Amino acid sequence: MIVALDGTLERRGLDSAVIKVGPVSLEVHMSGSTLSRLEAIGDKVYLHTYLYLRDDNVALYGFASTEELELFRNLISVSGVGPKAALALLSTFSPEQLASAIASGNADLLSQVPGLGRKIAGRIVLELKTKMERDMAGAIIPSLTQEDADVVAALTSLGYSLKEATQAVASVPRSAELDLEEKVRLALQQLART
Repeated sequence: MIVALDGTLERRGLDSAVIKVGPVSLEVHMSGSTLSRLEAIGDKVYLHTYLYLRDDNVALYGFASTEELELFRNLISVSGVGPKAALALLSTFSPEQLASAIASGNADLLSQVPGLGRKIAGRIVLELKTKMERDMAGAIIPSLTQEDADVVAALTSLGYSLKEATQAVASVPRSAELDLEEKVRLALQQLART
C-alpha cells in the first residue's frame, strides 16, 4: 500500500497533480484545499495518500493532513459515496467544519455541495454522526450550527460559492447576541475583504 509520497510537483490540474517520485511520475487526485497548498512547479511535495482499488478503477488520492485522509476514508465507507463525492466535500469544507457538520447532523448543509443530494447527505450523517461525535469529544472545533447553516444558505443565494460562504461564516465571531441578519452582514464584510 502506498501511504505517502515525497516528490516533486511536475504538473497541476483542476482536481489532480502529477508528482515525480524518483523515476516515476504519479497522478494524484486531491481536494481543492490540498491543491491550493501546493507550491510552484518543481517544488518538493509531501502528501499522505490513499490507493483506491476497484475492478474498473485504480486511483491514488493525496491529502495535506492525516485528518483530511481519515475523513476521506470515513466518507468513502458510506454506501453510495465515492471518491469524487468525498473530494467535493473536502474541497468545500475544512476537515473541522465537515466533521462538525456531520456530528451536528446538518445534512441540509452537506446537501448543498454540488453532486451530493439530500439522500446521500442524510446517509453520511446517519452512518458517521456517532463516529464524528466520538472523534471530536474534547476538541475545540468551531461548529456550524443551524443558524450558521442559515447564514451559509443566505450567502449562497446571493451567488457566493458554498466554500466561500462557509469560510466567511467561520470568521464571524461566536456570540449569542448576534442575530441572523447581523451574522450575514458580518460575513458579507469578510467576503468583501477577500
